[in-house]
Amino acid sequence: MSDLGPEIEPPRRGWLPLRALRAGITFLTRIPVGGFPYHADDWRWASGHFPLIGALLGAALAGVWCATASLGAMPAAALVLAVSLLATGAFHEDGLADTADALGGAYDRARVLEILKDSRIGAFGGAALAMTLLTRFALLAALGDRAPLALVISEGVSRLPPVVLMAILPYATDDARAKSRQITRARGPQVALAGGWTAAILVGAIAWGGLTPLTATAILAAITAAGAIAGWRFVRRVGGVTGDFLGATQQVAVVAALIALRAA
Repeated sequence: MSDLGPEIEPPRRGWLPLRALRAGITFLTRIPVGGFPYHADDWRWASGHFPLIGALLGAALAGVWCATASLGAMPAAALVLAVSLLATGAFHEDGLADTADALGGAYDRARVLEILKDSRIGAFGGAALAMTLLTRFALLAALGDRAPLALVISEGVSRLPPVVLMAILPYATDDARAKSRQITRARGPQVALAGGWTAAILVGAIAWGGLTPLTATAILAAITAAGAIAGWRFVRRVGGVTGDFLGATQQVAVVAALIALRAA
């Protein structure tokens, strides 16, 4: 993760929700939206908008799918994933790879944290990336005409579990040294905002007619289970979460959401 800004607080400028949204886009993607320098409050509230940012990304990816659907479902799925990786800088995928290497290649807490700091990708990380990308590719291709809506929903709701985990679990590394220290200070209000955006995404999809209440419930159950299992594992291994762990959680949750959508 990149550093979030200088230690000296810049003056507050503009409307906080809009500043926080721009900060969240800056944090999660490579899309230039300006807004620098950001205040600590901007970063602190940014996580509340993560599901909205994910849904906006999903909408852009849905546009890619529609533009390339004439090539066939598999080429369209591959191009969607490629654009996703470019737009986010493989941000969450990097967290997944580091997490897989750390949890798969270490037996004690100190070694797990040491591996997380290593930028190299090992066998566990490579395997995790390959399987996650392959699974997402296969599910999107299988969803076919439902893929555009599935992208909006899955990219949006999958960003709720990391917000919940950062609010309820301690940060496993020294907060003063954590580059994402302001973002990870999310608490109840940020979870409530993120939950509101998640509900809006699902209700909007139901109102649009592309989603049934039963499927929406299944999606919520799937991402909740993904977040709960991931959180349990992180606590067992290191006593809390890290930025990489949160990225890995999003990747697990997006797969869970796509499975629920495909199974419906």
